[in-house]
Parts: sequence; structure tokens; C-alpha cells
Amino acid sequence: MSEKGSERSSQQRHLSARDLERFQESVLPHLDAAHNLARYLLRDRNEAEDAVQDAFLRAIRHFDGFRGTDGRPWLLSIVRNTCFTRLRNRKTSGESVEFDETIHTVDEAHLSPEVQMTKQAAARSLREGLERLPIEFREVVVLRELEGLSYKEIAHVSGVPMGTVMSRLARARKLLLTTLRPFEAKESD
Repeated sequence: MSEKGSERSSQQRHLSARDLERFQESVLPHLDAAHNLARYLLRDRNEAEDAVQDAFLRAIRHFDGFRGTDGRPWLLSIVRNTCFTRLRNRKTSGESVEFDETIHTVDEAHLSPEVQMTKQAAARSLREGLERLPIEFREVVVLRELEGLSYKEIAHVSGVPMGTVMSRLARARKLLLTTLRPFEAKESD
């Protein structure tokens, strides 16, 4: 078989009906978590969507190597690696992307205007605080606090020991608290 033929057959690899069913059960439910992680790591909605698509294609291509039932940590580690590759490529090309304030805006029309303003200010302050964190701290906060992963799952996703995860999370929380204190002071005025 020629080199092109071999390359084509590996790219056209299809999942069996059983594997497709397993993929749909164990990986697809975590699409929102994948988008959430990618948005926080890349800080750009469009690039995050592209990264998640790339990650899902990789997940499908390598699903035969997946062992287990919980696809969330497995998928999020693929998303993480895809995002970090994009970040490295962005640094080498000198490209920078501004943070989009509307990424996580939630329509809460049923709340009073005062409550809406307070919640929006708190959410904005939290997003800004998260954005100020170095990426390794932002990553563990998103995975733990927003996605609810265990320390063990975060260690798997990020490829670091569990002690490092706990240390990063503790430091990230302290840093986040110091960035949120000015907001608390404004609220008590």
C-alpha cells in the first residue's frame, strides 16, 4: 500500500456502532465542560470553539485507546492539550487576543434590576479576577470550581501530581481572594 493510501486509511478510521454508542454516552455529555475550559484557557470564544472541534476530532480518532466509563477527564485532558498547543502557537506568531466580556453573560430577566446589577458586578469581578490569574492557576480553578472535577481528575487532566493540583488550587484561591477584596469593599460602601 502506498504512503498516501496508508495515510488516508488512518484518517478515515470509523468507529464501530458499539464504539460510537460508547463515545456518545461517555464523551458527548461533556461538550459544555469542554467549551467552558477552552474559553477560560484561550480567552476567545471563536478560538475556543475551534479548539473543542479539534479536540473532539482527536477524541474520535483515538477513542479506541479510551479505557473506562467516565470520559470527562479524558476529554478535558485532550481539550487542555489542544488549547495549550494553540497558546504556544499564538505566542510564536506574536498574536494576542483580548478578553471578551460577554462570553459568560447570563440572561436573568426575571430578577429585579438591583439584583441583576449586583450579580453582574460580582460576575464581572470574578471573571476579571480569574483572568488575572496565571494560566496554571486559572486552569485548576475552572476545573475544580466551575466543572466540579475531583483533585484526582484534575491531576489526570493537567498531567501533574495531585499535590501540585492542591497547591495550585490553594494559591489560586488566595490570589483570587486578593483580587476580589476591592469588590467586597465597594459593596459595603
